[in-house]
Amino acid sequence: MTDIVDVWVDPVCPYTWAATRWLLEAARVRPLELRWRLLSLAALNEGRDDDPEGDPEGYLWLPARVCAAAEEHAGHDGLGRFHLALGARVHERGEMDERTIPAALADAGLPAALAAAAGSDERDDAVRASTAAGLRRIGGDIGGAHVGTPIVAVGGTAFFGPVLSRIPRGEDAGRLWDGTLLVAGTAGFHELKGRPHAAPGFA
Repeated sequence: MTDIVDVWVDPVCPYTWAATRWLLEAARVRPLELRWRLLSLAALNEGRDDDPEGDPEGYLWLPARVCAAAEEHAGHDGLGRFHLALGARVHERGEMDERTIPAALADAGLPAALAAAAGSDERDDAVRASTAAGLRRIGGDIGGAHVGTPIVAVGGTAFFGPVLSRIPRGEDAGRLWDGTLLVAGTAGFHELKGRPHAAPGFA
């Protein structure tokens, strides 16, 4: 039986991208169907006194708004296609300028007109609502205890992470999925940390 896995992602977080790539690998060796949802770090950190993402100008809102427009236009699949296309350009090719979002929309087979959403706050409430929905799955809320992205939910189990600096491949990805689901689904389990993490790599 295929498990439906809801994945809340921020479109430009490098650790989200590493986890995204892991989940895609895991879905090749486990019966998983990934359903993409939006969790914006811009919305998550809104109103905080500090700025954990180093984004005083609010640039993180721009791709999040386009993600919301992609989901509005083509559902979870459209959001997923744009997330994967944008991530490939930003994290694997080192692109991030005014051409990146339109190019990623083209890669994803989505209308170029959706790029205009970046400059409008029309969908900001939708971004906040999707972010809040992800946080509720792990018992949090915007402005509460620090969590991040991705949030992964399958059945009655939900968790934040894992934080990866390298991408497991093949059966290694499957075993990490099995183990993560096991510990996250254990009553009373809250947190497990490894060594301080390095910057993520995507080779």
